[in-house]
Amino acid sequence: MKDFKPNNLLEMLSIVPLNSVNQHHLKRLNVAWLEKYFYVEPADLIQLSEPQKEILDKGGFTFFATYKGQTIGTVSLLKTEEKIYELSKMAVDEEFQGFGVGRQLMYHALTHAQILRAEKIILYTNTRLKSAISLYEKFGFSSVPLGESSYARSNYKMELQLKKTGMTH
Repeated sequence: MKDFKPNNLLEMLSIVPLNSVNQHHLKRLNVAWLEKYFYVEPADLIQLSEPQKEILDKGGFTFFATYKGQTIGTVSLLKTEEKIYELSKMAVDEEFQGFGVGRQLMYHALTHAQILRAEKIILYTNTRLKSAISLYEKFGFSSVPLGESSYARSNYKMELQLKKTGMTH
């Protein structure tokens, strides 16, 4: 994007929910990210190809970061249990990484979880993703035993207890 100026990115950033017009960006952004760092797994393709059925209809939410009409990032909250969500499908277009878009998406997702009165947010990641883990820690996530994961690439699990942080009620 030739008129991109990093100093005005965040002030011009909008966060919008998934809809029938923008849903294809979920797959576009995530596949690009996954192919760069890992590979696309069958579980990813199912969720990314049918977000209405696989995320929204199951009680989850997907949001997009837009800048000057261009969709540049995404994050999802997948409902796993009553009052527990998984932070997932987070990706930022490579051209816009490093400017705080991920932080804005995290803040929006966690604020939305607070509105939902969620008690806990979990996420699965990989220890190779040092900057992502650092971001999660800045928001109060801490390491917990991995347990079972739907993703072969995941070797690290984190969670955020919202009640303990005062983020709810």
